[in-house]
Amino acid sequence: MAEEQAAAEGQAPQQQFTLQRIYTKDISFESPSTPQIFRQSWQPNVNIDLNTKSSRVDEEGNHEVVLTLTVTAKMEDDTAFLVEVQQAGIFFVVGIEGEALRQVLATVGPNILFPYARESIDALVVKGGFPPLMLAPVNFEALYRQAVASQAQQEAAAQVESDAE
Repeated sequence: MAEEQAAAEGQAPQQQFTLQRIYTKDISFESPSTPQIFRQSWQPNVNIDLNTKSSRVDEEGNHEVVLTLTVTAKMEDDTAFLVEVQQAGIFFVVGIEGEALRQVLATVGPNILFPYARESIDALVVKGGFPPLMLAPVNFEALYRQAVASQAQQEAAAQVESDAE
């Protein structure tokens, strides 16, 4: 109804981005080197992999955003622990389309989900007998800009190759 009123008045529909639900989609903790790993001095090499994806849930404007964080802590060649959390949310989006929609789902959604995933990872690590692991905040806007720039570079390189042939 509000969209019809806005259209009748010649205005664009109002933009809306609303969180509907936050939930854990998948969670995993492995500690293959215990109990021997506890006998070593705790100076791990920690690797963090981060991934986001989004998909349209329905035609009403609901979208699912899934933030996947995988944390691997190794002591030399031994894996101390491996934690993976898929934190998800359903977001209602109206009046945002195309590239702007992709950007909002890739930046705002993960920014909302990240603290929940970070807390889950820390809790799992502590319950596994390891010291707390507080992940640093992530700038999803910068990651999005890097991904867009990288994709543009790849497309330009592919165009150059096809022009050369």
